[in-house]
Amino acid sequence: MTPLRVLIAEDQVLLRTGIARLLQDAGMDVVAQAGDAEDLLRKVRAHHPDVAIVDVQMPPDHTDDGLRAALVIRRELPEVAILMLSQFLEEGYALDLVGDDARGVGYLLKDRVVDVDAFVDAIRRVAAGGSALDPEVVARMVGRRRVGDPLASLTPREREVLGLMAEGKSNRGIADALIVTPAAVEKHATAIFHKLGLAGAEGTEHRRVMAVLTLLRAR
Repeated sequence: MTPLRVLIAEDQVLLRTGIARLLQDAGMDVVAQAGDAEDLLRKVRAHHPDVAIVDVQMPPDHTDDGLRAALVIRRELPEVAILMLSQFLEEGYALDLVGDDARGVGYLLKDRVVDVDAFVDAIRRVAAGGSALDPEVVARMVGRRRVGDPLASLTPREREVLGLMAEGKSNRGIADALIVTPAAVEKHATAIFHKLGLAGAEGTEHRRVMAVLTLLRAR
């Protein structure tokens, strides 16, 4: 199997090289590293990686340069998956990144990198066209009460399932987290798709992505 080709954009050299080592040990091919937003764009255009791992705040401005570069990549090279890393819990960053298409994007707090298995799984999921959102971001979105909430018809358990779905967990992963059977998760997922009007959407993975978008848009 051809290894995933990954580009890492992070201005902290120690963190960048550490992530590179972790991913190489996981069997991925780190094709390039970048220390600022301009270098990121230049190297993505040159290498066309499968996934770009991008820090939100990077030089030259140290504001949201990484996010803005990621949005350029999504527009110019939509086949390149993006996994954003942030030191701060900012829902707006995740929403800006996802836009109208949750396929092939992820947003994680930097603390998640220490959970190597989960971090690598998130990279593989976005590379495969899925999504991976940080549990803290998901918890804040699922827990919010809104007027005209499209999620209002979901039961508490269905909200839990949708939240874990947004984190990028498979049905097996959701089942393990909730200590239920995969069949029970499938039943809840089917109910979620029906209640959100997604039953007719083609393909389970597409329905999952659309459900995540519904969660993100319910502000």
